[in-house]
Amino acid sequence: MHAPTILVRSLQRARPRGKSGEAWQYHSRSDHHSKVACWGTLFDLLLTSGLLRDHVREGKVVFGVNHPMYDFVNNKRKKLDLVIARPGAEEDPAEGRTVAELGELWGVELSNEERHLLEDLPVGREGSVGSVLVAMEAKACMTEHSKAGPRLYDELNSSHQMVHAASNQALAVGFVMINAATQFVSPDRNRNLPSEAPRAVSTHKQPHAAEVALRAVEQLPRRSDTSARGYDGVGVVVVDLVNDGRTVKLVTDPPAPQPGDIFQYESMLRRVAGEYDSTFRRI
Repeated sequence: MHAPTILVRSLQRARPRGKSGEAWQYHSRSDHHSKVACWGTLFDLLLTSGLLRDHVREGKVVFGVNHPMYDFVNNKRKKLDLVIARPGAEEDPAEGRTVAELGELWGVELSNEERHLLEDLPVGREGSVGSVLVAMEAKACMTEHSKAGPRLYDELNSSHQMVHAASNQALAVGFVMINAATQFVSPDRNRNLPSEAPRAVSTHKQPHAAEVALRAVEQLPRRSDTSARGYDGVGVVVVDLVNDGRTVKLVTDPPAPQPGDIFQYESMLRRVAGEYDSTFRRI
C-alpha cells in the first residue's frame, strides 16, 4: 500500500499556502493534504482491484474532484474530495485530466517504483459525474486534539450521511490523518508574524493526544450492507509532523492502528476494494 508513504513524502516539501503565500508543510486552510490522501487511495484501489482497472480501461467509470453530492431526503449539498462514478454525459474521453496529471497538479511526490506502477495502469480520467460508485473524504487532526475530535467526527459523519442519502449503493470511504508529534507550529497561531519573529509552538502530550483523536474516529458509524448508513471503510494514518521543516515521519507503532485493526489503512483499502468488486461487478 502506497498512500501513507506518498502522503508523508508529499508533505515533506513546504509549499506556499494561505493568503500570505508563506510556505508551510501543512496548512489547515489548504486542501493539499486531502487531495494527496485521496489521490493515493485511488492509486492503491487501482492497484488492488482488477475490476476497477477493467472499468477504467473500458471507459465505464470516471473520476470527479470536489464533487457536490445532494441529499435527496433533506435537500442538502456537500462537496466530496474525490469520487469514482459512472460517466454522466457523452464527452470526448481525451479531454478530462488524467490521474497522473492530477497528481502533478496536486504536488503528489512519487518514488521511481510508484511512477512505473502508475505508467502500467490504464489511463483514468476526470469526467462528468453520473451515478457515484465510491466517494472519498479526507480529514486531518494536527493540533488541539481534544477540541478537534468532535469537529473531526461531525465533519466525517456528515459526509457518509450525504453519500448514502444520495445513493445507498455508493461506497463511502474516509481517510484520517492524525498527528502524533509532541510539538506543532500552527500556521493560524503564527499568522502575520514578521519573518524574523520566533514561532509560537504548540505542545502535545503524546500518545494521549493522538489517542483522543483516534477515539473520535472509532465512534463513526460503519455499515456491512447497503440497507444501513455508515462508512464502508475508514483508514487512519498517523504522522509525526512538527511543521517547521523537520522530516515528516510515518508512525507505525501504537497509537497508529495495527495490522488487523479495521482502521488500519491497509485493512480499509482491502475491504473497500473487495466491496467494489462484489457490488459493481455487473456494471
